[in-house]
Amino acid sequence: MIKIGDTAPDFELPNQSGEMVSLGGLLGNGELVLYFYPADFTPICTAEACAFRDVYDDLTEIDVQVVGISPQSVDSHQRFASRHSLPFPILCDERKSVIKAYRVDGPLGFGVRRATYLIDKDQTVANRVVSDLFVGSHMDLVKAVINRD
Repeated sequence: MIKIGDTAPDFELPNQSGEMVSLGGLLGNGELVLYFYPADFTPICTAEACAFRDVYDDLTEIDVQVVGISPQSVDSHQRFASRHSLPFPILCDERKSVIKAYRVDGPLGFGVRRATYLIDKDQTVANRVVSDLFVGSHMDLVKAVINRD
């Protein structure tokens, strides 16, 4: 796992519209909540995406962006984002290159761990949460970001 204080690995991946998105480009707009999730349309992943959606406006008011990453296709992400009215990018990492760079691939390379990183504008990991089955700790991190002084 990437640790607090580490430099976040750079990346460039397509979003649900097929447009390329890079970490550097994202950080040019402020801090980033970057979350990794196993799969579109699964119950826990859907609940997590909707929880991020529900605090999206609160985060953007303080110049913090939200971006999700999972290994599904652009088409899957497009359907998922549309069905759940997700206002933030969902990036496609079908080869799991970014998932591996952030060390959130599952045991023996199967699956993806549920992890959330807060990345500062200088590309430093300011905080992180790893909780495979529970969304609450991920949302606790986000609430702490929203409520900080």
